[in-house]
Amino acid sequence: MTRIGTRIRTKRSATGPLAVLGSLLLLTACSTDEAVTTGTGEGTEGGSTSLGEPSDLVTELEVPWGIDFLPDGSALIAQRDSAEVALVDREGERSEAGTVEGVSPRGEGGLLGLAVDPDFPENPHVYVYYTAASDNRVARVDYDEDTGRLGEAEVILDGVPAASTHNGGRIAFGPDGHLYVATGDAQDREAAQDTGSLAGKILRITTDGEAAPGNPFDDLVYTYGHRNVQGLAWDDEENLYAIEFGQDTLDEVNLIEPGNNYGWPVVEGPGGGDEYTDPLLTWEPSEASPSGAAVAGDSLWVAALRGQRLWEVPLTGGGTVGEPRDHLVGEYGRLRTVVATPEGDGLWVTTSNRDSRGTPAEGDDRVLGVPLE
Repeated sequence: MTRIGTRIRTKRSATGPLAVLGSLLLLTACSTDEAVTTGTGEGTEGGSTSLGEPSDLVTELEVPWGIDFLPDGSALIAQRDSAEVALVDREGERSEAGTVEGVSPRGEGGLLGLAVDPDFPENPHVYVYYTAASDNRVARVDYDEDTGRLGEAEVILDGVPAASTHNGGRIAFGPDGHLYVATGDAQDREAAQDTGSLAGKILRITTDGEAAPGNPFDDLVYTYGHRNVQGLAWDDEENLYAIEFGQDTLDEVNLIEPGNNYGWPVVEGPGGGDEYTDPLLTWEPSEASPSGAAVAGDSLWVAALRGQRLWEVPLTGGGTVGEPRDHLVGEYGRLRTVVATPEGDGLWVTTSNRDSRGTPAEGDDRVLGVPLE
């Protein structure tokens, strides 16, 4: 069951052939009668979105996780279990950009988030979040646009607690140019409430790994009280939404505001009292277990693992949301990551059927191109 919540603003002083890439690059546009509307929910707010027919863009990947686009329209795809980064160019050709050294895949850990420097190519760097032997880290990796190869990596943040599960892992540059890093509680529930720990947090850092100016605790921490955030996305009003795995009761979509406490492990979902910030929206884990998120059109799109679907959450302005609708239900198995194309007219969605919890089909894992009609 889906629940739309009331936000409480509180703070503590103690956030197939590849056919898409540029007009969904290599996907031919579907005519009106070819469009597939796969939503099953009844939205009470926000407009309905039709999806074009999904198409395989890339296949035979090893648990694709982080994706980001370069200015020339090509894309870099991080693969969790192999620690390799695939490059897909504008013509749909795939090559290997290189392997990130120091990655120690285990359980839900490995090579996770990936983000391209917003000032690329002036700053020719790619940032990755990965699980090492002892901790989770963020590294800045040189990237040669001419050769399409990764170069030297420099760790800019280490000491993020790691475990076989609850590693977080999503990284993304915000409108302010700073890097936001989502971490999990690494199976240490109480650490999420400790602002002196990097576990169970959203961090906000500079490209050198320092605390970004204006952080609420004068350190790396932006928000706390998180269990396992794996989705970060901003809307046109620069509101930040974070997607969070619940435990047994409720998964969450949260509106992120600096310094706020999002409740874990004291509360899962709404109702913790004025000390904690209620989620905007919750799902039962069986219909979500959400991971990646993206904003395209007037909606927030959320990829669901256990729920095996793509959720569309209408954005109704001012950091509020309407009733969500689900798409692609059960069609492609577990869905991990969703990103908007550079033109905003479609989505890239990854499967996660080779992550030891899914049932791989021929060609898995894959990146799907999904046009927005």
